Amino acid sequence: MANIAIVGAGVIGASCAAFLQRDGHSVTIYDPLPPGEGCSFGNAGSIGPGSVVPLSTPGIVRQAASWITDPDSPLWIDWRYLPRALPWLTRFIAAGASPRINGIAKALRLLHADSFENYRKLLGINAKSLLHVSGQLYLYESDAAFAKDTLGQQLRAALGIRSEILGPDEVRQLEPSLGPRFSKAIYLPDSGHCSNPHRLVATIAEDIARNGGRFVRTSVKDFEQHAGEVRAVVTDVGRMPCDMVVIAAGAWSQRLVGRLGLRIPIESLRGYHVMLPMPETAPKRPLYPLAAKIMMTPMEHGLRVAGTAEIAGLDAPMNERRASTLGKIAKRYFPSMTDEPISIWMGHRPATPDSLPVIGPSPQHRNVVLAFGHGQTGLIGGSTTGLLVSDLVASRKPTIDPYPYRANRF
Repeated sequence: MANIAIVGAGVIGASCAAFLQRDGHSVTIYDPLPPGEGCSFGNAGSIGPGSVVPLSTPGIVRQAASWITDPDSPLWIDWRYLPRALPWLTRFIAAGASPRINGIAKALRLLHADSFENYRKLLGINAKSLLHVSGQLYLYESDAAFAKDTLGQQLRAALGIRSEILGPDEVRQLEPSLGPRFSKAIYLPDSGHCSNPHRLVATIAEDIARNGGRFVRTSVKDFEQHAGEVRAVVTDVGRMPCDMVVIAAGAWSQRLVGRLGLRIPIESLRGYHVMLPMPETAPKRPLYPLAAKIMMTPMEHGLRVAGTAEIAGLDAPMNERRASTLGKIAKRYFPSMTDEPISIWMGHRPATPDSLPVIGPSPQHRNVVLAFGHGQTGLIGGSTTGLLVSDLVASRKPTIDPYPYRANRF
């Protein structure tokens, strides 16, 4: 069995490490942060097998001007970073062309369909307190807003995703916490959430450590290569020999694979969340007002309001205005909420132009596997990604077809 170095201790890296360890491999996970304290810490908590709509869709060009001119828009681009982001944005717009959408949605469906089942394999008895098949509500404030989401409805229906259209009275019966703003909703009964994504990753990591896996708090800077293989990872604390490498470093993966001579378009979609005290009547499930592009999720420590995407690079500081806007939006939907935020957060979501992650072998290295680029759906796809990576390393029939996620598609 192999000595495998996993670069990244988020939900993707931890899931890969756990499944590889169960196959008998020795795993060492490298990350400057403790497990789950990067992007995985602050995600919306959504686990949606029905999340199949890519970020780029037909008509995206018409919205592009507002991304720079309106700093409160759901997707905002810092004009100072625009020249660096332009190649990625060009690919992003092309990915939204109609002929490509169905294939992307199908690939997202494959990756997300068994998310709950595969997390249960990793979490064991802890799954009950962390995973909730509570359903999700996609919310619309008008008939026009509902009609605007026709593409999403068509994609879900074509892929056999169960859903139910609700009127305003049914919305209030299902979620009495909400104000009377919503005229329609779509209920997805097979979706749900994780009530503490950080604890989910930490729980998986604790199991890995109990079974002999090592976590090394350091940054990987480079790789020692010879004859088409990586022989060691080069870290802040020295050279670490290995038989195989899994790169699951999120938004930082582009820099790392660049050291291996690979050019893979990854951009940070900087995401924000604000934690609010739970409303007096607490929501029972994730709520997704589509016009605002935010998700409001009941968590162990309050109501998490997460969303928006900001393209400003890995090095720019947090834009607190983006976080505070989330709180203001949430208070529109929960009339009784008056408390101030408990905390705010920003993290780097690693996004490819076509909304599909990169999962599979390096095109140039016999012993390197890539697992990154999940964008806004890392928690949803994390468990199946880990299982798929372990299948590929074992050369057994993969859980799902890995072809759509291949690195050389770009």
